[in-house]
Amino acid sequence: METETIGNPLLWGGFFAFVLAMLAADLGVFNRGAHTVSVRKAAIWSGVCLGCALAFNGMVWWWFGSERALEFSAGYVIEAALAVDNIFVFVVIFSGFGIPDRYQHRVLFWGVTGALVMRAVFILVGGALLQQFHWMMYVFGGILAVTGIRLMRAGDHDSSPADNPVIRLITKYMPVTDRLAGEAFTIVENGRRVATPLLLALVAVEVTDVIFAVDSIPAIFAVTDDPFIVFTSNIFAILGLRSLYFLLADVVTRFGYLKQGLALVLILVGAKMLAMDFYKVPIILSLGLIISILAGSIVASLIWAPAVRPRASTSGGGETLTPASAARQVTTV
Repeated sequence: METETIGNPLLWGGFFAFVLAMLAADLGVFNRGAHTVSVRKAAIWSGVCLGCALAFNGMVWWWFGSERALEFSAGYVIEAALAVDNIFVFVVIFSGFGIPDRYQHRVLFWGVTGALVMRAVFILVGGALLQQFHWMMYVFGGILAVTGIRLMRAGDHDSSPADNPVIRLITKYMPVTDRLAGEAFTIVENGRRVATPLLLALVAVEVTDVIFAVDSIPAIFAVTDDPFIVFTSNIFAILGLRSLYFLLADVVTRFGYLKQGLALVLILVGAKMLAMDFYKVPIILSLGLIISILAGSIVASLIWAPAVRPRASTSGGGETLTPASAARQVTTV
């Protein structure tokens, strides 16, 4: 295992500084205050994030050679593809909790910021496990293969955000209000601190990212065992997730076959991990197969698949649930 990038503090420090600068520019310069993010602005910011990722990939190629650059590309493509599926879940979350467009960026900003920290912990732990225990490679591979099979057999995203166990826990011990108070996550109402719908949506976004990380991080370890490449490819994809959401939220429901494509990718990289001691699949072949499967699933969706619409969260009587009524419902279960 090559370790030239793992322990270089200048690389890690420089990358963390870049991430902080991107976050500061996003919240403090380009998206200051509550507002609806236009498709034009989302497209521009998505292009900036993609351009930064391509430039960084070029530097990886210059510093460490084509093999590491291809590994970065494969990791980025896998994470970006899973992010598209994540966007569908975000649509369901914001719809279920009634979050207006002008407040969605704030929820996603803090959700993605939390995701950056969690991903760093997951990747460092995963890298340490693979270094110390070779058999963990088979555990990761098995997780990916099983997840791919379950995803292939699963139905559409039709569960209510209020069904999330973490949301149930919060609403059990903390009062919830239907009322939005600007960009505040909590407010004082009748002398007590209560959660606004924004806080519930933020928690749902964070939990969703943890679930997706269980798939995406082992998947990237299947194409490279360098934690720096795993981390940077993962983070570059996440940095573009907010703008990608505002760019694709209205059309992502047309990708009816994307779930099957993602399932095939997870099964493929899981099998690659399980067979690594017997046959090492060339990274260029892995990257080509991943791109071909995902591109094929999107093209097939646009040509043949009917749009998949998120179902509205409703109570037993059929009325639309507000965040507080959803909270009251789950706390009585």
